[in-house]
Amino acid sequence: MDHAQLDAALDAVHRAGVPGVFAEVRAGDQVWRGAAGVADTGTGRPVSAGMRHRVGSVTKTFTAAAVLRQVERGRIGLDTPIGHYLPKLVPGERGRAITVRMLLDHTSGLAEYLPYAYPSLKAFPDLAATRPDSLDEHRCTRFDPVELIALGVGAPPVGPPGVYSNTNYLLLAQLLAHVTGGSAEECITRDVIDRAGLRDTAFPAGTHVEGPHSKLYESWFGMIDPPRDYSVFDMSWVGPAASLISTVSDLNRFYALLLAGEIVSPASLAEMRRTVRIVSQEGKLIDYGLGLHPVEPAEFWGHGGTVWGGGTLAAARADGTRQFAIAVNAQRWNRLDGSGRPQPHPIDGALAALYRAAMSCDTVTNR
Repeated sequence: MDHAQLDAALDAVHRAGVPGVFAEVRAGDQVWRGAAGVADTGTGRPVSAGMRHRVGSVTKTFTAAAVLRQVERGRIGLDTPIGHYLPKLVPGERGRAITVRMLLDHTSGLAEYLPYAYPSLKAFPDLAATRPDSLDEHRCTRFDPVELIALGVGAPPVGPPGVYSNTNYLLLAQLLAHVTGGSAEECITRDVIDRAGLRDTAFPAGTHVEGPHSKLYESWFGMIDPPRDYSVFDMSWVGPAASLISTVSDLNRFYALLLAGEIVSPASLAEMRRTVRIVSQEGKLIDYGLGLHPVEPAEFWGHGGTVWGGGTLAAARADGTRQFAIAVNAQRWNRLDGSGRPQPHPIDGALAALYRAAMSCDTVTNR
């Protein structure tokens, strides 16, 4: 492991414009941790590699693993229609046609509820027509997940191919609650977080991140200038789809154990790694499994995640030889061109170089 290269790549991300970035890379018995920049632009408080962080859709791997644990116990069938379990949430023919697997790999055709819950994002992904107003309007809103699901189910179907949608994972959370008799958060904590021995990973109990953490600076494509802190936020707008709080060390431990077949069985892991082609939130065609996707071109598997003001990418090499987790306290730094497409920014290249250094390979595609 080239510590000097990792240090330089990390510093370059900060110099390119991210207020703070921190990461951990593991290779066998070697561990590198690094941090560059500040956690608070007002006070100059530095970031550190041990900070807790909102990891966004990295949560989906945890939720998917919890579903697979219930599949192993015979409580859920991967290819059973969701209408068998939750007929009121997905009624009629759609409930009979959409399987649990299709929720996990985003091939259900269910639309994303977010632009309906956040009115200023109503044109998403037509970025040129979006505004960030709803971020402030709903900072403290407590959303009902059943109502959010109804927005996605009631919207016009999307695809084919499959389209990435948080509606799928809110439904999976309701499924976990249905078959276990407790909340999805309790199930995921017991069957995945505790099973992996993660001491700094938990779902938020309120609007704040408990423990040492950074502020989260959202730019919304230059429409929020200067960037605004959204570290205090009610995360019920995504729940078990993207609300988890963790550390880079915990994420590396989790993905190492998952890819080793120690969180779910090897047979379940094989199902998680069966990919289909779907359309990402950025409108790109990607390969996606069951809450897990490949990070190319090396043999890494993991997930990326964003929240308002924060981003994370965590992955492990399938052979167990290397893991990395990287967190930034800024999001949507790209300005938009006249047609609403994000323009290149130096941060993009610097992050790609950091991912290359973390994976010790020449090229990388970030999902």
